Amino acid sequence: MQYDYLIVGAGISGTAAAYELALHGSVLLVEAETAPGYHATGRSAALFTPHQGTQLVQAINRVSAAFFANPPDGFVDQPLLSPRGNLTIAEPGQEDRLQALLALSAPGREVHEINATAVLAMAPLLRPERIGAAVHEPGVADIDVDSLHQGYLRGFKQRGGVLVSGQRITALRRTGELWTAQTPDSSFQARIIVNAAGAWADHVAVLAGSVPIGLVPRRRTAIIVDGPIRIDTRAMPAVDFTSTEAYFKPDGGRIMASLGDQDPVEAQDIRPDEWEIAVLANWLQNETLLTIRRIEHSWAGLRSFVADDSPVLGFDDVVPNFFWLAAQGGYGIMMAPALGRVVAELLLNDSWLDDLAQQGVTAKDMGVSRLIRGHQPAVKNRDT
Repeated sequence: MQYDYLIVGAGISGTAAAYELALHGSVLLVEAETAPGYHATGRSAALFTPHQGTQLVQAINRVSAAFFANPPDGFVDQPLLSPRGNLTIAEPGQEDRLQALLALSAPGREVHEINATAVLAMAPLLRPERIGAAVHEPGVADIDVDSLHQGYLRGFKQRGGVLVSGQRITALRRTGELWTAQTPDSSFQARIIVNAAGAWADHVAVLAGSVPIGLVPRRRTAIIVDGPIRIDTRAMPAVDFTSTEAYFKPDGGRIMASLGDQDPVEAQDIRPDEWEIAVLANWLQNETLLTIRRIEHSWAGLRSFVADDSPVLGFDDVVPNFFWLAAQGGYGIMMAPALGRVVAELLLNDSWLDDLAQQGVTAKDMGVSRLIRGHQPAVKNRDT
C-alpha cells in the first residue's frame, strides 16, 4: 500500500502529527522500538511550565494550553493536567535573580513573590537557611504523559492510521514522486516523509540524502527517593532554584529529582550515569531535610537540541517532500498539541495556524524559513 504520509518516530511529536494528519490522508507511523514512546516520551516526568523555555517555546506552549485544558471528546477519560504549582527559590544574596521571572506574570499565567514563611508552608522539607526569596507559579501542572500519548495513538488508529512498531528504517529512496522506506523486514511507500525521529532525526535525514541540522542529544538523569516520614508531600509544589537547573517534585508519597543536566551524548538507549546519581542525591540532601537511604528508581532520557534551542519544523531545503519535526529540546510534550496542528497546516496548505499568529509566532521564528525553499507538499487536503 502507498501512503500519503510516512512519519518516522512514534514519540509524542510524531503521534501528535499523525493524529492530526489522519483526518486528511493515509498515514503510516513507523517506530524503531517495540513500544512507542520508549525513549524521551516514556522517560519524562513532565510539567506544564508556561514560563520556561525560549520566548518561542513559551508562545507555542500557550497555544497547546487550550488542548490540555479541553481535549477533544473521547480523547481521554481523565484530565490531562493536574494542579501542581511551582516554587522558584533564590538563595540569600541572589534575590534579584527572580525579577526576570516576575516580569513574565500575566493574567492566567500569574507569578507571585512570596516570603520564606509561605514557602515553608508549601514545601516544609526545604532548609529555611537556603531561602532568600521565592516566587510561586500556581499555573504549573503535572501532565499525564501516558494518557496524552495513548490518546493520540488511539485517536490516530480510529482515524484510519496504521502503526508499525519494531521496524527501524535502514534506507530511504525517492523515485519520482514516491519515497520507499526500507526496514530489515519490510518496505513501505509514501509521498511525504515526516522526520520525527527524536535524537535520531539527523540519522534519518542522512538516509534521505539531506544535510543534518546539527542535532545534539543531551542526557538528563533523574531519581526517585522516599519522601519524609512525617511530612505529607503529595500536594507540595515542584521546586527549582535560581542558582542551578536542578529541581524536585512530589511523586505520590515519594520525591522525584533531577539536576537538569544536559550532557551531550550520541543517540542511544541511554542509561543513568552513576556519578550523576550520586551528585544528585547529595544535592537533594543539601537543599532539603531528606535523608536518602536508598534510591528507589533512577533513569535517564534524551533531550535533543539545535544551536538556537528552537524546534525545527518544515520542508527540507534540499530534498523534496522530506519534512522535519525535530529538536523540541525538553519541551516536546508541552509543545506537542500545537506542533501537531502546525505540521498538518504546513503539509496541507503551507499556512500557519491563526492561534500561533495571535501569539506573535511567525515562520521565521520557528526556523522554517531556512528549511522551506519552495518545496510544496505532494498531497493536499482531500477535502479541498
